[in-house]
Amino acid sequence: MEETQALLPAERIEHAIRVLRGEKVMLDEDIAALYGVETKILTRSMKRNLDRFPLDFMFQLTEEEAEILRCQIGTSRWGGRRYLPYAFTEQGVAMLSSILRSERAVQVNIEIMRAFVRLRQMMTTRAELVSKLNELEQKYDGQFKMVFKALRQLMSPPKRGNRRIGFTG
Repeated sequence: MEETQALLPAERIEHAIRVLRGEKVMLDEDIAALYGVETKILTRSMKRNLDRFPLDFMFQLTEEEAEILRCQIGTSRWGGRRYLPYAFTEQGVAMLSSILRSERAVQVNIEIMRAFVRLRQMMTTRAELVSKLNELEQKYDGQFKMVFKALRQLMSPPKRGNRRIGFTG
């Protein structure tokens, strides 16, 4: 277990978890990289066992979703994949461990499941904080309005805009 944690920092796994179609998912290429296998090996194994992957476990991205993802990540459309990526939900990732039986796959899966749990706990903690803040705001009058506004700004996720990088002239 120590070896897996050294190979896979929690941040690397958490960074690979994305939200698509309102679901927290991991892309096939990210999972394959974590497992130390080629993406085509992972997808081939999944396709041989399609009955284990209903739509709430795995789905294939649309052209539009793949293009948006490409723009967000900054990858080129030249070379590489010849098919649309697959996205696996937490249950789909767990199911992958039953078809990829290597020791590394088992250990990586354990760490991925822990990352999903950590994210769920963080979301729950954030929801509890928002609820408590709402209660406090109802309880106190306008004198603390600025404090509550500042707290809400600190709790909200950072906005991603189209920031220009480099020199402007």
